[in-house]
Amino acid sequence: MFINARLGCFLLVTLLCTAALSAQQNNPLTQPGNAKIYLDVVVTPKPVPLAGLQQQDFTLLDNKAPRTITSFEAVSGREAPIEVIVVIDAVNAAFHNVGYERTQLGNFLRAEGGHLAYPIALAVFTDKGVHLLGEFSSDGNALGALLDGDDSGLRAIGRSAGFYGAAERLQLSLDALDQLVAGEAPRPGRKVMVWISPGWPLLSNVNVSLDSKQQQHVFGNVVRLSTQLLRDRITLYSINPLGAGESLSNAFYYQEFLKGVSKPSQVNVGNLGLPVLAIHSGGLAFNSDNDIASQVRKCLADVAPYYEISFDPPVAEKPDEYHQLEIKLAKAGLAARTRQSYYAQPTSRN
Repeated sequence: MFINARLGCFLLVTLLCTAALSAQQNNPLTQPGNAKIYLDVVVTPKPVPLAGLQQQDFTLLDNKAPRTITSFEAVSGREAPIEVIVVIDAVNAAFHNVGYERTQLGNFLRAEGGHLAYPIALAVFTDKGVHLLGEFSSDGNALGALLDGDDSGLRAIGRSAGFYGAAERLQLSLDALDQLVAGEAPRPGRKVMVWISPGWPLLSNVNVSLDSKQQQHVFGNVVRLSTQLLRDRITLYSINPLGAGESLSNAFYYQEFLKGVSKPSQVNVGNLGLPVLAIHSGGLAFNSDNDIASQVRKCLADVAPYYEISFDPPVAEKPDEYHQLEIKLAKAGLAARTRQSYYAQPTSRN
């Protein structure tokens, strides 16, 4: 089993390397190392985001050192310039789960008379790729009709297809994320991506071992995705549709990989997990609840009001230099959430 896993992991990392090169061609990392960085910050006294704060209420730390906030804007409520993509994952979920997802999503779209807080686009991810159902719309009834009329084929790769099937699902999933991010890159403003999925395979256990070259490939993918989500101002949310039907150990295994990685020797394939990417982008990961419609509402209730702040990062001394971010608030009892880190570059990467 160990030998097969090592061989499978070699093939997987080779695929990831190829996918990364293709993604960089379609969506190159053009942000220079000293470019201004914009953060979208949600402040929560729990359970809802808080409005009414001023710039002096925020302190930004970059690798524990204070950085000057160069611009500040408070953005409130439904006036927030936000677009939302909701993704139905038919590759990593079983047939009956996908059917339930569609029903629940339809319930969400048609609630409140179909009046949506933000423009939403629906995307369906199958083993044939990702396709959007129409354009962005605030008409939930119209989007519900598009969802009802969609006859996308479901995935042909089973969750029980073993290591090689899991590796293929991981590759397809990362390709789909790349495709969606590339499509959003030209659009201005803040974007929110809600991915309804049990998550793609983490492929991280005692039987999977990466050598130094493979770690470098996986680390490159971590850096690439982190930079693209930051550059394009995309906050990612994950909703696990398995709910109470999945064991707690499986549902929360991703938490083993939440610590940021600053160098290839620290990396594991689990660092590319959907809920890991979501939390690192400043979003949330929802588990252990079968009410998908309610969870989608929670995602959208979480995104605003928010605070857009910017800062000039320090000059990087080396490529892919890891920087941990933290925002402290002057008022007690409040917590700020935004992306957790970024990778700085000494020069532009084209």
